[in-house]
Amino acid sequence: MPTPHNSANKGDIAKTVLMPGDPLRAKFIAENYLTDPVCYNEVRGMLGYTGTYKGVRISVQGSGMGMPSIGIYSWELFNEYDVENIIRVGTSGAIADNVELRDVVIAMSASTDSNYGSQFSLPGTYAPTASWKLLSAAVKAAEAKGSRFHVGNIFSSDKFYDDSNSTADWQKMGVLAVEMESAALYMNAARAGRNALCITTVSDCPLRGLSTSAEERQLSFRDMMEIALEAAVTL
Repeated sequence: MPTPHNSANKGDIAKTVLMPGDPLRAKFIAENYLTDPVCYNEVRGMLGYTGTYKGVRISVQGSGMGMPSIGIYSWELFNEYDVENIIRVGTSGAIADNVELRDVVIAMSASTDSNYGSQFSLPGTYAPTASWKLLSAAVKAAEAKGSRFHVGNIFSSDKFYDDSNSTADWQKMGVLAVEMESAALYMNAARAGRNALCITTVSDCPLRGLSTSAEERQLSFRDMMEIALEAAVTL
């Protein structure tokens, strides 16, 4: 059955979904990497496609920006469409000094300032963590490609414009990069008993005043897309 946010029927969506924030990046991946892609969703412009990559059925769908948005879409994919694996392919801002523009960051864990986890009524602070089978597959794919990549902790923030300028504080704790979705994705996956991973390309270095263009963010960053696809076909 379709949901309020997704017009797909059960069976339209593959067991593994690549999930960029930007729906136009989903369209780019579908048109450039998938064989015979079929669009299964256009609700709210959040495009979703299913096709094959190297003979394996894979879907790609936008998530929108922020944890509330990816929280909705990933919850529905896991719980309404029986998706088993979601790999977020997005952008991040470098925090660590050794992380450069266009580097790939594979998020082993996701610190956060969000209150998203309060819904689970846990007697402590939950540590959102990637699924090992996705993480290990992505690392192997990145090594095989010879990509410049980093594995470690990222920071999932509820704020894009942060009046407190707290990014430097996270740097002290060895955090690699900042983005806005992964902690919610990891928590939804854990609650549903499914698998999730975040792979990002560094689009800017806020502490150094460096950035890429909007067009680059939408249409390039192929390394992370190809790492995610290669990881997906090994599952």
